[in-house]
Amino acid sequence: MPAPATSSILPVYARADLTFERGEGAWLITADGRRVLDFGAGIAVNALGHAHPHLVEALTGQAAKLWHLSNLYQNPDGERLAKRLADATFADVVFFTNSGAEALEASIKMARKYHSANGEPDRFRIVTFEGAFHGRTLATIAAGGQKKYIDGFGPKVDGFDQVPFGDDAALKAAIGPGTGAILIEPVQGEGGIRPVPTERLRALRELCDERGLLLILDEVQSGVGRTGKLFAHEWAGIEPDIMAIAKGIGGGFPMGACLATAEAAKGMTAGTHGTTFGGNPLAMAVGNAVLDVVLEPDFLDRVARAGLLLKQRLAELKDRHPAVIADIRGEGLMMGIRTHIPNTDLVRAAQDHDLLVISAGDNVVRLLPPLIVGDAEISSALDRLDRACSDLEEEMRQPLKGAAE
Repeated sequence: MPAPATSSILPVYARADLTFERGEGAWLITADGRRVLDFGAGIAVNALGHAHPHLVEALTGQAAKLWHLSNLYQNPDGERLAKRLADATFADVVFFTNSGAEALEASIKMARKYHSANGEPDRFRIVTFEGAFHGRTLATIAAGGQKKYIDGFGPKVDGFDQVPFGDDAALKAAIGPGTGAILIEPVQGEGGIRPVPTERLRALRELCDERGLLLILDEVQSGVGRTGKLFAHEWAGIEPDIMAIAKGIGGGFPMGACLATAEAAKGMTAGTHGTTFGGNPLAMAVGNAVLDVVLEPDFLDRVARAGLLLKQRLAELKDRHPAVIADIRGEGLMMGIRTHIPNTDLVRAAQDHDLLVISAGDNVVRLLPPLIVGDAEISSALDRLDRACSDLEEEMRQPLKGAAE
């Protein structure tokens, strides 16, 4: 069904002219039966694809019992999910939210409260990195530091000192008496699929330990199996003090969480923070169902193998289309294609071949297929990208042909 000529929705989205009726695994299907291969997964949200039977069963089963209670009462399914997340990670405690931005807000508040609880309330500043994206609240756009998200919304929220990505000298210079934490994405998503090298993550952990800083990781996009580990920082063999997650943990249901050590969270006592909808029974049912699948033996190994196949096929694609593709980057099923042409051109051309991919910063196109994607679907996606690149090369030749004539 086409979009209405005039819409009552706030016009902040530039939506593609596509309407989907249902989904199956890695595929989306329109009302007229057109099948489109989804390598965006709702921006890394649909971790187990569309209409995964275990998630559907969990959600519908819970929907017949309780939807909402608030956090005034006990929540056994929330307790279970928090314990499972803690057991699988560095964390001791978990705070559930509805989104990644809320998980980052909780992380920022927790870091400030930690130092306040230690008698140092002036240590509220957090060092962040250029190209970062941490959400769209007033605090998280300030943390991300990108002008296009900040302009027009009044004074920038104080407390964030941004440094160039990978500049150790600038990082150390930015740390002062008021610095309380460092916040970083192990793989920048919106910033253009830029992984932080493992040795740099280790150096950040050491720096935080030396300076008495908290290390906050934003794994909203890179977490819950996306890179072939449960969380991307595991590749470096380090542990954060605080971590924000969302997207994949809900498998498509709005859900996020702030995970922390008991030490980092010691200032967060009763009444210091809260949420109305966070941790609601529907979200907890789905989150537990997601972990049922992701924590199965060999699941993450299959993701890593699929990611290796995707990376190999993308390298071959780059060799065939050097005029279109400048670079391949990423890890696991979080891959990026940096293009010589506008990245939106490749997104459009792929869509013409019934393949959904997503643009990002640094002129990158993101490939974020569901973690259950099969080898045949990866091959099909790369064949479609191959044809899309050929179309773009033909478009590039047209002006030259016209000039010659």
